[in-house]
Amino acid sequence: MALTPVPVARKALLDSIPGPTAFETLPLSECAWRVLAADVKALRTQPPFANSAMDGYAVRGDDMAEGVELAVIGESAAGRGFEGAVGPGEAVRIFTGAPMPAGADTVLMQEDAEGVGSPRIRVRVPPAKGKFLRAAGLDFHEGDMLLPAGRVLDSAALGLLAAGGHPVLPVRRKPRVAILATGDELVSPGEPVGRDQIVASNSFAIAALVEKAGGSAIDLGIARDDHADLADKIARARVMDADVLVTLGGASVGAHDLVQEALTRAGMSLGFWKIAMRPGKPMMTGRLGRMVVVGLPGNPVSSIVCGHLFVLPLIEALLGMADADRDRSIPAILGRDMPANDEREDYLRSELVMTPEGWVATPFGRQDSSMLGTLARAQALTIRPAFAEPAKQGDPCRIMLLR
Repeated sequence: MALTPVPVARKALLDSIPGPTAFETLPLSECAWRVLAADVKALRTQPPFANSAMDGYAVRGDDMAEGVELAVIGESAAGRGFEGAVGPGEAVRIFTGAPMPAGADTVLMQEDAEGVGSPRIRVRVPPAKGKFLRAAGLDFHEGDMLLPAGRVLDSAALGLLAAGGHPVLPVRRKPRVAILATGDELVSPGEPVGRDQIVASNSFAIAALVEKAGGSAIDLGIARDDHADLADKIARARVMDADVLVTLGGASVGAHDLVQEALTRAGMSLGFWKIAMRPGKPMMTGRLGRMVVVGLPGNPVSSIVCGHLFVLPLIEALLGMADADRDRSIPAILGRDMPANDEREDYLRSELVMTPEGWVATPFGRQDSSMLGTLARAQALTIRPAFAEPAKQGDPCRIMLLR
């Protein structure tokens, strides 16, 4: 079977989803880092009235000239505006954010005025007409588009929508991602470890990635190398209405690699299998009803790298984010010589140093896919395209930031 290039495999995976998750309406206070399910328009105008950008005096621009004296006829504070109007030769003491009184169109900063006996001031430095005045609707008007569907609700987005008058928001339901580790060799952390066993780690790494991407991770535990146990846990994922089933390990064709066969018996239609990448070649995808299946390799580093390249974009696509298939790489400079590459695209764990010329990425010398220590120390993955020519230290490259 020919190896599938990474971009082709990722696009095919994202194209296989039945559509974004359904929307739910939540209070604004529960929407941090959720994804908008619909365009949102302003329910009010912001600011709702003209106001001052400075502490000073609300004045008429036509009165402004050096040495002019003005009578101070009142005060306007935030939440407590001046009820009257400013006429020729008059001023109103005003504070930042306070409503501009009728008749005033300019703010004279307090440091540009001097008192000449209560209640009068003299203009020391005359401002231009309209200076330091925030017009009504400076930020947005009622009915303006504030944010489009697919926007992640970070702090600025939430602040904007709150200012726009929205107490509740339509957001995408978090994709439910069931995670199933497989293999007789695995035990959970804290359990006794047999002579030929290892501690399962992939489930925790992939769950963290899922949660960070905006999904909800469901731990199905560890399935033994047994068709009945695999079938039971696959059925559990379907009963729990998972949007995605991520299996860990067992996707190859060895005598003890039963995952693909178990999924096929359950009705999975295979999408693709074996990716032209390193680490992560023995990866597969498919569909089991409406549930998307992603079979990640068992080697820890392979599993996590594939998680970044496939699971993370998949969750974003399920959240309705239009740019889920975007290029996540950025330019950098190689920190060491690299040999020619074969038909598999390489993702090399690397250290980063920022220089005046940009990021310098230095791949670790050992890249074995079982070595989680180097992945935890790595700040980026240096990408070596398939069939790349030998490269020298200082040559340009592309990297994916990990942290």
